[in-house]
Amino acid sequence: MSYDEEYNKWKNNPNSFWEKKATNIHWIKKWDKVLESTETHSWNWFPGGQLNTCYNCLDIHIENGNGNKKALIYDSPITGLKKSYTYNELLHKTTKIAGALKQHGVNKGDRVLIYMPMIPEAVASMLACARMGAIHVVVFGGFAPNELATRINDSKPKVIIAGSCGIEPGKIIEYKPMLDKAIELAKFKVNICFIYQRSICEAKLIYGRDFNLQNLIDSSNSIEPVAVKSTDPLYILYTSGTTGDPKGMVRENGGHAVALKASMEMVYGMKPGEVFWAASDIGWVVGHSYIVYGPLLNGCTSVLYEGKPTGTPDAGSFWRVISEHNVSVMFTAPTGLRAIKRDDPNGEEIKKYNLEKFRMQFLAGERADPTTIEWTEKHLNVPVIDHWWQTETGWAIAGNFAGLGLFKVKPGSTGKPSPGFEVVCLDNNNKEKPNGEIGSLAIKLPLPPSCSSTLWQDKERYKTSYLNEFPGYYSSADAGYIDQDGYISVMARTDDIINCAGHRLSTGAMEEVLSKHNDIAECAVVGVDDELKGQIPIGFIVVNSGTVTSNEIIIKETIHMVRNEIGPVASFRKAIIVKRLPKTRSGKILRNTIASIFDNKPFKIPGTIDDPNILVEIKDSINK
Repeated sequence: MSYDEEYNKWKNNPNSFWEKKATNIHWIKKWDKVLESTETHSWNWFPGGQLNTCYNCLDIHIENGNGNKKALIYDSPITGLKKSYTYNELLHKTTKIAGALKQHGVNKGDRVLIYMPMIPEAVASMLACARMGAIHVVVFGGFAPNELATRINDSKPKVIIAGSCGIEPGKIIEYKPMLDKAIELAKFKVNICFIYQRSICEAKLIYGRDFNLQNLIDSSNSIEPVAVKSTDPLYILYTSGTTGDPKGMVRENGGHAVALKASMEMVYGMKPGEVFWAASDIGWVVGHSYIVYGPLLNGCTSVLYEGKPTGTPDAGSFWRVISEHNVSVMFTAPTGLRAIKRDDPNGEEIKKYNLEKFRMQFLAGERADPTTIEWTEKHLNVPVIDHWWQTETGWAIAGNFAGLGLFKVKPGSTGKPSPGFEVVCLDNNNKEKPNGEIGSLAIKLPLPPSCSSTLWQDKERYKTSYLNEFPGYYSSADAGYIDQDGYISVMARTDDIINCAGHRLSTGAMEEVLSKHNDIAECAVVGVDDELKGQIPIGFIVVNSGTVTSNEIIIKETIHMVRNEIGPVASFRKAIIVKRLPKTRSGKILRNTIASIFDNKPFKIPGTIDDPNILVEIKDSINK
């Protein structure tokens, strides 16, 4: 079936479309209706239905005779460990953790906070919660104590499952002291913690509160999957709020399972038994959707990678994993590829590995500039697909669909809307913008299955954050345009669109120009205060390793490039060379933080920042 046929089938009869997709999931009790929409701001998918997400991820494949197929490949260049788990083995670990949680008083609807590194026990802990109907709350291992405490206060977990430490290149990050401090800071008190002791750094356990997770796995009883309502929460995932208070995004069991399983074939073209790799972290929505749930719902093998794109040990790390584990499709953030391109601009590392089974590279998380896409296509010789989605949606809003025959890729565009999403580009008056003009990207309500429709115990804040700006639509807070062929280009967050002397300018468009320079590995353009024009753009540039061109010449050339391609209206007259850019651990560049440093404004160091020391480097570069 082609993309147009599938999209029109959804458009002509949305309920029939999703009902058919829902038959691919095992239901304990069939739904009463496909969609229940009680008001403009409220909708429920498959109400009355009952299922168990863990059963659909593990048990069902075992019952179908695939228990000895690989479910999870753990690859840790950080520790040198590699281990595969069959569906049988992953189920065993999962049921034992679920049994331990049950023994310690966790029941359906209780929250369990997971604060772990990228290890198999983290995946099993998530699935264990799903098995017993508990709601998991995954927080990045190594998150600062005060950030962790806010999530404890909001979600009120009965148990916390943590690792003793995380391991980064050249350093060990002890989690336990940060966890202890967070519990001390939190108003809501957690009385039970399961700690997975990593041999490289074992934590000191507090008697009566802390329990060794491996001992619990060895001694606890297995439990059977519990039936939950389609509309019951599977998990809460916190995303940063503009007020500084985290927003607890709620994902419901039924719609999530239906959409995630459908997306594996429709978006990524994956078949059961094939190997899928999302090079992300379980602390992000990408890790939830496409390290854990999507691949396992579809009977695929998922790669769990504890490493970096470069430095573990070199710029060939990704290609080694793809080659060794016969990865068919990979998904990473563009920033990962830009780091590889910076260290290996000629793609020499790629030539060392056999990538014959590898057929497609997907990108999301940051805007994928055409230069990075073209470099990757040239050296990998496979389609490179940028697609657009958010924590709030849980799967792709737009893309180029491997399971629907693909279509022409336009570098710089995130493709066309997924079946289930009607995307429009609006001005400030709720009117659709002409093709090609930048505006606010919004999605017509109701949102499709898997998309959050509320925040944890704060439905009103969900409405304020997402639904009130454009009545009848979900506001994505992304700015971009839709061209005459229906392709969507996401240019920046709406707060990254700058107003320069009355002209609305896209920082993403300027970054696209800068990235064409042969010596530039990656860049960020931010709007800073200007007394005359309101805001002006400043470029922050990281150059490729081994570049011989002087910084002065690179800066001069980039200013000339922006003037030529965008015009003098951009007022792009200043660029600063930096060693690296501050990013979240998922690869998003912290543009607003950079702008605040430049303008000498106070800012909060984001809890998700990869390395706070980079902010000092940025300040030093600005002061020079």
